[in-house]
Amino acid sequence: MRIKELLGMQVVDIDAKEIGKIEDLEFNEATGQINKIGINLKKNILSSNEVLVHYDNIKSIGDYVLLKINIEPDE
Repeated sequence: MRIKELLGMQVVDIDAKEIGKIEDLEFNEATGQINKIGINLKKNILSSNEVLVHYDNIKSIGDYVLLKINIEPDE
């Protein structure tokens, strides 16, 4: 999978709730391995937050990214 395919991909938490989209990637420059993904958490039309999730917390990547954890956006 290419990086540009990951950017903008929908992210779903362990409870199958759509929490946001991938906005950024943090990777190891020496190995090229992804360390963390930056998720833009959609709170409402005018507001959003970004959260970094470690790659180990990703269960699968397909049509969307499924996490092994639950993420609650700050109200």
